[in-house]
Amino acid sequence: MKRRAVESSILFVSVVKWVFLAACIGIIVGLSTTLFLKALNFSISLAALYPYYYLLLPLALFASAAIVKYLAPEAEGHGTEKIIGAVHKNDGKINPMVVPIKLAATVITIGMGGSAGKEGPAAQIGAALASIFSDLLRFDGNDRKKLVICGISAGFSTVFGTPIAGALFGIEVLFVGSMMYEVLLPSFVAGIVGFQVSSSLGLTYFYSPLKFIPAFSSLFFLKVCAAGIFFGLVSLVMIEVLHLFDRMGSRINIWSPLKGLLGGSALVILTFMFSTRYLGLGIETIEGALKGDTVPSGAFLIKILYTAITLNFGGTGGSITPLFFVGATAGSTFGSLFGLDLGTFAAIGMVSVLAGTSNTPISASIMSIELFGPEVAPYAAVACIISFLMTGHRSINPTQVLVISKSSQLAVPHGKEVGGSCRVEYRPRPKSVIGRISGAMKKRAGKGKRGQ
Repeated sequence: MKRRAVESSILFVSVVKWVFLAACIGIIVGLSTTLFLKALNFSISLAALYPYYYLLLPLALFASAAIVKYLAPEAEGHGTEKIIGAVHKNDGKINPMVVPIKLAATVITIGMGGSAGKEGPAAQIGAALASIFSDLLRFDGNDRKKLVICGISAGFSTVFGTPIAGALFGIEVLFVGSMMYEVLLPSFVAGIVGFQVSSSLGLTYFYSPLKFIPAFSSLFFLKVCAAGIFFGLVSLVMIEVLHLFDRMGSRINIWSPLKGLLGGSALVILTFMFSTRYLGLGIETIEGALKGDTVPSGAFLIKILYTAITLNFGGTGGSITPLFFVGATAGSTFGSLFGLDLGTFAAIGMVSVLAGTSNTPISASIMSIELFGPEVAPYAAVACIISFLMTGHRSINPTQVLVISKSSQLAVPHGKEVGGSCRVEYRPRPKSVIGRISGAMKKRAGKGKRGQ
């Protein structure tokens, strides 16, 4: 009886401790995200006053690459990947300079038309502030790691207005096939508090319940499964293209700001070839696809190219908003090819590509409910899981750690990073009991014939 009382007391103190700390992180991240998004929106609206603002992209990526290189190299690329690496390799320790540098570099990149997202910087800034907070309180590495994960969850929640999906994303994105349940409570608290703080400070969020969901039928369900396979292939293409451009950028051995000039110039040329649709966040195209508007059939491929150039040649920002563009336009394309409702499949595609590229099918499925309503949830969940399986043991975040194999016939080194020394090998399925008996009987029959 005494042991149970001690156990309950310890757990009670732990719950109170983490609710309080997570609420503090939620408040901090809610404030920082609000400041970041207001600065970003101001820069976008200012640039929109000039029709050819994107001509400054070479200078913008030059400036972004320069300040990142000399002031905070950890702010390079898309933020989520850097946080995952910090959690796995450095107990969540993050350079405090990431906060102002990531904010400034992202505002410059996206404001001038770079194809990047806003969630990665918000999560990385939130995680860095959580790291600073834990250092001020002299927490050990384990507690710091938990607070940094809370920063990821709160950053995701406050950017997209999805507190439940954001909380789950923070603990699901670290591993492929596992979740850190010990951080579940603080992640939820941080996500919900952060969302409430940013909402009270004037941030508004996209919420678009689908007005039309086809009635369930076997044929429609098969179409959703086929769509999941398609979105998995799109996710795979995006992962491989981003990694390809990352390798290309690393092989070009020149001063990194000059890479920014090169990347910015390439984006200007592409914009003259296509349109300004693929610059920046692409929110108008995403919302149009979700409303059922027709989009160019190859829009998702062009956006992948823009994003790969931006993030690997001088620009900095997140990757998830471009993923939403890619998923929504791919879903619209799939719907138009098979005569399906464009808005429904744009919504399913948006969350499915997130699930496939980042290996987060659970948080992506929950996001479909928070953004589009519960009616689409069963279909979105099936498509998300199929997309997750179709991408194999790859990820847009190479520092994710593998915990499971996505098929019993594939052997993967558990505990290894997806982009590290991970080597997937085929493992033949062992024969069933019936198969072994049948094989033995055939073998004996063959020996009998030879004996005759």
